[in-house]
Amino acid sequence: MEKSKIGRRFEGKVAIVTASTQGIGFSIAERFGLEGASVVISSRRQKYGKIDVVVSNAAANPSVDAILKTQESALDKLWEINVKTAILLIKDASPHLTEGSSIVFISSISAFQPPTGLAMYGVTKTALLGLTKALATEMGPRTRVNCVAPGFVPTHFAEFITNNETMSLEETTSLKRLGTTEDMAAATAFLASDEASYIT
Repeated sequence: MEKSKIGRRFEGKVAIVTASTQGIGFSIAERFGLEGASVVISSRRQKYGKIDVVVSNAAANPSVDAILKTQESALDKLWEINVKTAILLIKDASPHLTEGSSIVFISSISAFQPPTGLAMYGVTKTALLGLTKALATEMGPRTRVNCVAPGFVPTHFAEFITNNETMSLEETTSLKRLGTTEDMAAATAFLASDEASYIT
């Protein structure tokens, strides 16, 4: 989308986006900034003032082993970064969230059917779906909680899948193309905006 066609839905608002130095997180942070938000490139140790939007995007995938062959250290890292960090981020941010605030978790298409080679990663992303539902009840009506589950998006994080020439991923999608980081940013910005005020 041309930058000139992007609105200003987040004028005067503060948005926190984790893992936003590249890939999907970078595009999300850029989109919020273009729409007028003050964007915080988050660290859990950072102190916040008022917060209108939190996007939990941090993720790791240290293993491509089958679940029962995954080393305990890899299991710990997967749960620590993909699930526990998301919970602790919201725990830290919650006292500062404004009325009508929004949280968006970035999960994955692998949450719905964890694939071979990404099985344990997929399981942790499935946990984010449950976390989204539980927090939507716990934090509503003051704060809305939603989740975006990207499909195959060419990023550095996913290059071992998207660069695999033996796969024709485009042909497995209804639109016959891979997603872009900008697609994910647009979906996230919509869910975080007042236009989605009845979506949680």
